[in-house]
Amino acid sequence: MRQRRVKNLDEKLHALSSHMIDNPKEYRGRWNEVFGNDNPIFLEIGCGKGQFISACAENNPGRNYIGIEGQSVVLLRALEKAEALGTDNLIFICDFVQDMEDYFTPGELSGIFLNFSDPWPKARHNKRRLTYRGRLENYVRVLQNGGCIEIKTDNDALFDFTLEEIAAAELLTVEKTYDLHSAESTFSAKEITTEYEDKFRGMGKNINYVKVRGR
Repeated sequence: MRQRRVKNLDEKLHALSSHMIDNPKEYRGRWNEVFGNDNPIFLEIGCGKGQFISACAENNPGRNYIGIEGQSVVLLRALEKAEALGTDNLIFICDFVQDMEDYFTPGELSGIFLNFSDPWPKARHNKRRLTYRGRLENYVRVLQNGGCIEIKTDNDALFDFTLEEIAAAELLTVEKTYDLHSAESTFSAKEITTEYEDKFRGMGKNINYVKVRGR
């Protein structure tokens, strides 16, 4: 989706720079220094405007959170939420990440969230999808033992593809549902939502969800 231009974007980002890491690769293996503690670290890839990860940080002060977003116009809104929240357990990276091991060492993360990722609907673009098997395997390499990847999407075709890739990567499915917010659902994942999630729920669209763990 094309984003609207923001006047004085660079100045606004600079004013909120205390919530953002400009040189994230330099902190590979040293993210505990950024947060000043040894609390577990959770990452959201494609955090958008930050509703989900900000709520996570607010509700879980004993955990640290990192949000990655490649579009600076969108990230600005996430930074504004972090500023309003005033918490010290949330930081952001402005980048399009290809290899997680450029940023994190094996076992450095406790969990990864993929919320409403770009479905890349054309078959020839399947390797660009964030749930492609090679990417899933890449995520697992930076997760600690027992760490999980949680995925939400409104796109049924992407979800079916994701389940196939999870099987191909030989990951263990911990939880799965095709309708996260149904009356029967007891998954805790429905308690904190994203902007897209609220929008699609309001339209009556089912939300797919799966939680997996490495081999």
